[in-house]
Amino acid sequence: MTSIAHPTPTPFTGEDYATRMARVVHDAVAAGLDGLLVTPGPDLVWLTAYRPTAITERLTILVLRPDRQPTMVVPALERPDAEGADGTAAVSLVEWTDGTDPYQVAGALLDPSGRYGVSDSAWAMHLLGLQRQLPRSSYVALTDGMPMLRAVKDPAELARLSAAGAAADAVYEQIVQTRFAGRRENEVAAELAGLLRRFGHEQVDFTVVGSGPNGANPHHEAGDRMIERGDTVVLDFGGLMFGYGSDTSRTVAVGEPAPEVQQVHDIVRRAQQAAVEAVRPGISCQQIDRVARSVISDAGYGEQFIHRTGHGIGVTTHEPPYIVEGEEQLLLPGMCFSIEPGIYLAGRFGIRIEDIVTVTEDGGRRLNNTSHDLRVVD
Repeated sequence: MTSIAHPTPTPFTGEDYATRMARVVHDAVAAGLDGLLVTPGPDLVWLTAYRPTAITERLTILVLRPDRQPTMVVPALERPDAEGADGTAAVSLVEWTDGTDPYQVAGALLDPSGRYGVSDSAWAMHLLGLQRQLPRSSYVALTDGMPMLRAVKDPAELARLSAAGAAADAVYEQIVQTRFAGRRENEVAAELAGLLRRFGHEQVDFTVVGSGPNGANPHHEAGDRMIERGDTVVLDFGGLMFGYGSDTSRTVAVGEPAPEVQQVHDIVRRAQQAAVEAVRPGISCQQIDRVARSVISDAGYGEQFIHRTGHGIGVTTHEPPYIVEGEEQLLLPGMCFSIEPGIYLAGRFGIRIEDIVTVTEDGGRRLNNTSHDLRVVD
């Protein structure tokens, strides 16, 4: 078995990261915030390329304000790692040493009565420490205050997402050539994980293998169940490649499918196709959900479509925007998200079809391009 060669994308430059920081500061002011406080996690990676080797109780926090240079507070012993990150050239580093108060150091960089957006991944102990230091300050989670922080991808990010999608497609084409009947779910899941790495992923986030009745659980964790002829099997897998995510789902039939399985699969396929065709700039996220849901509801399976139609993807495999009822955010060119309707018949089987889609200037483009037909496997 051979891997496929993906051209290594051009690295992001210090200027790229500086541009991101300037943009989000502008967006923060527009959102009524006095700045952003970014702690280790996906936001910090996206803004600076800095990923501490270990996320510990020691405070690391990037302070972004419109009236000062980006500044990151770091433990003194981790400063060399922070200086080595591609995006910190435009960041002023302020260190603190064990035995001193890091919240006093960070608090000196903030308006005592300011309102700040803070990373969802911030530890409670750090946020509470800042509140003790600045009792008149206030904070809002970035998912609430700036949910579209990373939602619009630039061309370099789209290239990485496209490569990750193509690699996931190659994994699917490989796995359907293998035997399913007589193997346990966790064996197939392990093979999927190995294939993701072989085809270029540096990180595997999930390998859902839901056979027979287990397919009716959308997030079933692959277990010891032996896959049998006559089963349907939901395959949902993805991870990170070049730092950006993949996520695709297909449902296969082990041996010739029963007529009902084919019928339900056709309904899901039509729902997914209709939702993809509805993607265009200016339409709301919830409208895409409604399009997919209406096809399934009209076919009589509305109560068996038990999750949102999709989620955003980027430096994490799940992030805003969410394609769900109540999300009024309008689609913008460069947004990327899954479209993954499903029907789940408890105790019997499930069907899901998922592609990553990016919004173009006049519509949408799939980043996954394997067949949507119900594939028959051995």
